[in-house]
Amino acid sequence: MKVCERLFLNRFNPLVAPFLDPLQFAYKASRSCEDAILLLLQCLYSHLEHRGNSARVMFFDFSSAFNTIQPHNLAAKLINMGIPHGFIHWIVKYLTNRTQFVKLGPNCRSNIITSNTGAPQGTVLAPFLFTLYTSDCRSQEKICPIIKFADDTAMAGLIRGNDDGISLPAAVIR
Repeated sequence: MKVCERLFLNRFNPLVAPFLDPLQFAYKASRSCEDAILLLLQCLYSHLEHRGNSARVMFFDFSSAFNTIQPHNLAAKLINMGIPHGFIHWIVKYLTNRTQFVKLGPNCRSNIITSNTGAPQGTVLAPFLFTLYTSDCRSQEKICPIIKFADDTAMAGLIRGNDDGISLPAAVIR
């Protein structure tokens, strides 16, 4: 299956690349966690060089990140991007009606359940689909950059003088 996923990704990636968040540093060639940290620090240091300025940073992590993907919400985003329906249909099929069970030893197995949310752990596509799913979670304010590495996110609020400015959550496009 991993070969099939890689083939799919090779065709799919060029279609969605323009829509990916440039401040997402995970799962990209020549981008690393260190790059994300350095960008955050550079942003903070350059802002704090000016007398009277302050900053606040909120760090958060998506719990069970890949399990949060809702296939039909992802499909709606892809439709809005103008992605061909064949790709969208393949992704929805890939993410829905997956059977799973837990096996403990040779004689102990749970009931089989069907999963229609999330992306399978350990697959080639799961990280990419999560990145795509969250790509529209961006700041609309330059004074409030949102920097991501996989499911770890830092949101910086840059404050000039005594102006408390914008509240951090208000800066996020949903």
